[in-house]
Amino acid sequence: MTDTAPDLPEAANRRFASQAFTSGLTVPDFAACLQMGLEPVGYVQGFCVMQWGWYGLNSPYRRGISPYGGGQGGYMESWQCPHGFVSNEHRSWGQNYEQSWIEDAWGQGFGTAYSRMLEEAAAVGAHGVVGVVDTADRLGDLGVLEFHLRGTAVRVTDAPAPPAGQPWTTYLAGQRLAKLIEAGYMPISVTAAVSSVRVWAYCMTEFLLEGTSSTWGMQPAGAEITQVASAQMAARQIAREHVRAQMAGDSLHGAEMVVSEHQLSEGDQEIQCLLRGNRVRRFKDFDPMPVPHPTVRLS
Repeated sequence: MTDTAPDLPEAANRRFASQAFTSGLTVPDFAACLQMGLEPVGYVQGFCVMQWGWYGLNSPYRRGISPYGGGQGGYMESWQCPHGFVSNEHRSWGQNYEQSWIEDAWGQGFGTAYSRMLEEAAAVGAHGVVGVVDTADRLGDLGVLEFHLRGTAVRVTDAPAPPAGQPWTTYLAGQRLAKLIEAGYMPISVTAAVSSVRVWAYCMTEFLLEGTSSTWGMQPAGAEITQVASAQMAARQIAREHVRAQMAGDSLHGAEMVVSEHQLSEGDQEIQCLLRGNRVRRFKDFDPMPVPHPTVRLS
């Protein structure tokens, strides 16, 4: 392609004559990054596609002793039927347990996609990646999970070339990132972890989830479903512990927690908790940034 083309606007010819770049930022976020001295250099992405089936006890992702208690597999809590033996169909025993093999498989998929995004950022000489977006979506009914991370790679204006280490990353962009730096914190990396807790219901949980009380009158109507409540609290606590293990003494900013439930059978369910946020580190005291110059004037 020649440097100029008569059928293109003059501004487009100037852009093609210079080094072009791509960006995933909105116009306000783009302007705020320029005000902070962050020059966008490219839109970078990372993918990982994993077969997502049943990760059983012999899975290579299964961990050994977990720091969350419960021995193999981590968190574990059991319930016993208060009625005694009724019939073979009666659920006389139930248990909640952490599915550490699912957590580790998710961590591998996310980590691989994240590393590939950083490779693209390093290839364009970026100091960091802002406005990171991450998704983990099932591809149809194939039993396959696609991890996709993307963001805008940026260079610090007039700064030396980035070191050989990994670029820093953050979910933030624009004014939110500017306020973080103004408060004296620098983004280190995005952080995300998943917890998975399986609920194997016992009789009282099954009865109460059906909206009825026990025929033996052991529980009043409107009673708390203790087994499910314990699983929900454990899933959140495990996710926090996973993220805390990645922080190395830094702080978590802009935390977001997403909880999903998957019904397996009567009373049985799987609870997954995704916790993500920005790992940040203080590097200076509060220092207000200069007031930006207006780009549009009314008079």
